[in-house]
Amino acid sequence: MKKTVVINVVGLTQRLIGEHTPFIESFLKNGRSAYIDPVVPAVTCSAQSTYLTGKTPSEHGIVGNGWYFKDECEIKFWRQSNKLVESEKIWDKLKKMDPHFSCANLFWWYNMYSTADFSVTPRPNYLADGRKIPDIYSHPAELRDTLQEELGTFPLFHFWGPKTSIKSSKWIADAAIRTDEMHNPTLSLVYLPHLDYNIQRHGLDFKKIKKDLNEIDAEVKKLVSYFKQRNAQVILLSEYGITDVNNPVHLNRILRSKGYLSIRIERGLELLDAGASKAFAVADHQVAHVYLNDPTIKQEVKALLETVTGVEKVLSGEEIEKANLAHERCGDLVAIAGPDSWFTYYFWLDDAKAPDYARMVDIHKKPGYDPVEMLTDPKDKLVMAKVAGKLLKKKMGFRTVLDIIPLKATLVKGSHGRVPEDKADFPIFISDNPTSSFPKDIAATEVFSILENHITQTT
Repeated sequence: MKKTVVINVVGLTQRLIGEHTPFIESFLKNGRSAYIDPVVPAVTCSAQSTYLTGKTPSEHGIVGNGWYFKDECEIKFWRQSNKLVESEKIWDKLKKMDPHFSCANLFWWYNMYSTADFSVTPRPNYLADGRKIPDIYSHPAELRDTLQEELGTFPLFHFWGPKTSIKSSKWIADAAIRTDEMHNPTLSLVYLPHLDYNIQRHGLDFKKIKKDLNEIDAEVKKLVSYFKQRNAQVILLSEYGITDVNNPVHLNRILRSKGYLSIRIERGLELLDAGASKAFAVADHQVAHVYLNDPTIKQEVKALLETVTGVEKVLSGEEIEKANLAHERCGDLVAIAGPDSWFTYYFWLDDAKAPDYARMVDIHKKPGYDPVEMLTDPKDKLVMAKVAGKLLKKKMGFRTVLDIIPLKATLVKGSHGRVPEDKADFPIFISDNPTSSFPKDIAATEVFSILENHITQTT
């Protein structure tokens, strides 16, 4: 089998490749490429699981970055066990074909307890005193120690939150190289998230994102140069394209206004009580799963949501089946945002009663995805001084919270999840193998077989 590296450059599209990405532009011109018709929802976990299994969400079960766990009556995002992906992975299939095949997974999701030979994924330490300490999980376990001893602690706070920067993608790229030097896997899967950050913050404003494009171009060049020296073939791909938005839509507030949502009061603050609600939305970028504990209200809830400005369509029944989302984890209804809109998880009506986690980076407590976690209030000129003071208190042993995330969804300028109108915003697939053969337009499910053909040299 042919040694291969698949570099997932998150958010990369034809629109972004140009003067600010000279190396990627050259790689594109010298290789073969295709537009990927994105899976719906076009979000990290669903797209990656589709690429790595060749199946749709209705088959592999990853209907979003999170969903409502009906047996626990809890909404959970960013779970990590590979057991949640209910289809065979590409490395399992290839290992059956060749027992000498091996795979290293560097930060693609659902990367714990998988059958990949080598895996590295973010896994903070949550200490008893409330602190969150940057760390990773790896298989084998000693790989974690080696990488962090040589590269330094994984820069978790540059991976997600207001401080996101190229440092996290650089660390992952260096970890991929070091893992390859030690273990020489047949297939390396590398995740570079850097473009995800400022394009969600600023949209497709090249004056503001050109630095990010230059930075990721340099990391891609470093990886490609290294792996070409190792006689590997290189594939660049992305999961989705991010487009401009200006209209946050608060579905849970709308459901609450009609009496469908149940709220629990704790310490004077409001919490969404999913298990007691007649209907609630699990927002995930531009797609929202709407779950009904009372199935008799399906049509009236669908009719309500279809009237909301910013909702392009609401899927149910056969429409969900046609969208390849018919799985027990899927919502009873699926709302798709319009091209300039996205869905928040917000459910409170008074910011003074918002839950404490709303103003924090807390991806596991929030009942939906929150891109505002990457932002601070631009009007708060003292925010960094506040952060410094809070961190000092933590070091001194005092309990404190980093409640610096604004409750201003309008700050978000880019989103994804729906299928864009323009192919220039579709995810992209680029191979440097001159003998590879694939159409100019491919389905997300076809990425699996194209990767397989590259590795088995049947292109």
